Amino acid sequence: MNDEGQVDLLDLCERVVASAEQGEHIEAYAVRTRETDIEVFNANVESLSIAGIDGVGVRVVRDGRQGFAWAGSLAESFVRDAVADARDNAKFAEPDEFNGLATAADVASAPKVELDLWREELLAVDTDTKVEFALTLDATLRAADPRLRAVESASYGDGAVETALASSNGVTASLRRTICSASAVALAGVAEATMSGYGFAVGRHFADLDLDAIVAMAVERTVRLLGAAPISSRRTAVIFDPLVTSSFLGVLSSAFNAESMLKGRCLFQDRVGEQVAASHVQIIDDPTNLKMMGASPHDSEGVACRSNQLVKDGVLQGFLHNTYTARRAGSKTTASAVRGGFKTTTGVGIKALSFEPGNKNPEQIIEMSQEAFYVQSVSGIHSGTNPISGDFSVGATGVLVRGGEFADPVREVTIASTLPRMLTDIVEVGSDITYLPGSTAGLTLLISDMTLSGT
Repeated sequence: MNDEGQVDLLDLCERVVASAEQGEHIEAYAVRTRETDIEVFNANVESLSIAGIDGVGVRVVRDGRQGFAWAGSLAESFVRDAVADARDNAKFAEPDEFNGLATAADVASAPKVELDLWREELLAVDTDTKVEFALTLDATLRAADPRLRAVESASYGDGAVETALASSNGVTASLRRTICSASAVALAGVAEATMSGYGFAVGRHFADLDLDAIVAMAVERTVRLLGAAPISSRRTAVIFDPLVTSSFLGVLSSAFNAESMLKGRCLFQDRVGEQVAASHVQIIDDPTNLKMMGASPHDSEGVACRSNQLVKDGVLQGFLHNTYTARRAGSKTTASAVRGGFKTTTGVGIKALSFEPGNKNPEQIIEMSQEAFYVQSVSGIHSGTNPISGDFSVGATGVLVRGGEFADPVREVTIASTLPRMLTDIVEVGSDITYLPGSTAGLTLLISDMTLSGT
């Protein structure tokens, strides 16, 4: 126990590891979370949730067979049961020569990174203050512009996450992270022509959230869509808003995933060393960047994170690996092991994916575009994108750019291309990197040619 009477997560994991039997490798991964979520609707608190989750996941590997089990409690008896269940599950698992835990050599493959991701001050903010923030956000947005007719929602959320890991290979790691965010959606227009705009802020401490900036963003993104209408079909240059670029990177991320590559279901299959994007495009996954909300000093196997350049000067550099996929591919881990919590074993995933920013701001990109479609939001990006074939077709709302300036607002259109062509058709990457909740960052992106389907 620590001074507050809570179970020490790392100590618990090390006690699990100490129970390893002859000939087996064992790993314990423990998690403690505390979360607050507040939703305001029509000037009233619609929902308020304060929740905490504690638990531990246990992996046992013996003779290439891997067993996994978890317990939704840190109580000693539940943890013992999870260890016993993991051992039992391993007996019935199919052997796989590549199964195993991270080793000391894996951990030593990159220098240890120190990242300060915890803000004790956030835990000291009382619930009443958080509720008042959400209510004030709602009221301020309602009064911000006479063209707004309603606020669809105003919300506040935060989380404090603690994790620890230990294995019989001598690997230990622990992490504490806080994050908070607030957002609001405004409505303007009438009937079927109602348009919405989104404003948000994200940080690690309550003081990082700028209420006025959220309101200003929501108002700007809503009122510039007033009067939006469908337009005729055409081929056109397209400018992605930073939030759209972030979503685009999210669907593109599987193209860098070694699990997909090893299954032969990868957009960039067998293309390492080849040109996959315009020559000025750089794409990196850098969990050591403190500004990224997915920043982390180590991955979920305890291997030190590092900046992984995936595309350099348009050329594919490689794939993201955990230790399992690295062994299968005859490669090395990129410290890209991820978990969905203590209830899952490790997979491969991005943590902090972004384009490397260019040197033009959004205004300069819009001005140089002359004729283009500025995409402010998209719908159906996951259902409308095939990450294997690369087909891309999504609903879009935005504003036409004419003469280098915003002109007519547009709704109910579809933009289409393929992911490979979109990457090679990138003309400009903006300087306005925008950090968002989750594992991707956004910025303004100019693509020279896409199909716009309208009336």
